[in-house]
Amino acid sequence: MLNFVYYPVSAILWFWHKAFGYVLGPENGIGWALAVVFLVFTLRTLLIKPFVSQVRSMRKMQEFAPEIQKLKKKYGNDRQKMAAEMQKLQTQHGVNPVAGCLPIFVQIPVFIGLFHVLKSFNRPFLSPEENRNTANYVFGSDEVQSFLDARLFGAPLSAHITQASDQLARFGDVTRVDIALVAVPLMLLAGVLTHLTSRHSVARQTEAQTANPQAAIMNKVMLYLFPIGVVVGGPFFPLAILIYWLSNNAWTLAQQYVIYHQIDAEELEKKQAAITQRESSAPRPGQKPTRPKRGVTPPAGVPDEVDSGSSSNGGGTHPGEGNGTAGKSGTGDGAENGALPGLVHPRTRGKKSRKRR
Repeated sequence: MLNFVYYPVSAILWFWHKAFGYVLGPENGIGWALAVVFLVFTLRTLLIKPFVSQVRSMRKMQEFAPEIQKLKKKYGNDRQKMAAEMQKLQTQHGVNPVAGCLPIFVQIPVFIGLFHVLKSFNRPFLSPEENRNTANYVFGSDEVQSFLDARLFGAPLSAHITQASDQLARFGDVTRVDIALVAVPLMLLAGVLTHLTSRHSVARQTEAQTANPQAAIMNKVMLYLFPIGVVVGGPFFPLAILIYWLSNNAWTLAQQYVIYHQIDAEELEKKQAAITQRESSAPRPGQKPTRPKRGVTPPAGVPDEVDSGSSSNGGGTHPGEGNGTAGKSGTGDGAENGALPGLVHPRTRGKKSRKRR
């Protein structure tokens, strides 16, 4: 049913087993363990870009969180309208919530595929002879025998603590204590890394997010319930699965640290560039704002500047122009009016106005 998952996963595991088996030997337990570790690293490398998109999407969601709260207050009772407005808001800000969940969705079938392939090395419905001589997807019968004979510090990679006695007897003189001595440290270390990974994610949440009751409950589940689940579920999984959990959590913690710091540095650089641009465009202390020069048409909406050379008596005359009579008669009144701008002088009546009297 899920062969499209099982075959690629087994092919990647086969490749790394060949690589490390060439150096350490095909039946070496450390070589098989490293093959599982680098299977995880290979798959997680392919998911780096979706993870970065997820982090950027979460950052954008934090930026317009106040707008989301306004929508909840406005359309709290109308779920259909609320969903439509949320989709519209996400489109405006370029946020794709599905892309943010892609790394999680992809890891689920990978985990199922790896679990199935590792379990298929030791099939309880077959006899020991049939099991050792039956291929496992891309692995041949000789490679199946190699995996079954591999030991990691004395414990078989395909064994687990709660394994049935008849299945445990297939490994010879291996006891549950031998398995527990290797499995328990892996379980505890995987639980600690799960807690640290969740703690690192929760620490980057905003105050508004942590104040949300639902978010607070989810944070407690991530911080405590998930790590406890890893420790409690450890005895039911083969050692190879515990190695998968450990390497996957170690990769996640390191990836979060590197990518979060890189994105923080990018945002800090953008803020510094914006501050520098704002400071360069602002006037210096004590410097007057620049005014348009004479004869230059000001931009639309800006009133024309009053000519400093115009007289203040409201006559609208300019320097060098008389008041009408001084230019003709050459008397001293016009000279005085032109020589002392800013003073208000009574208008000189013309000859016509005298005749009318």
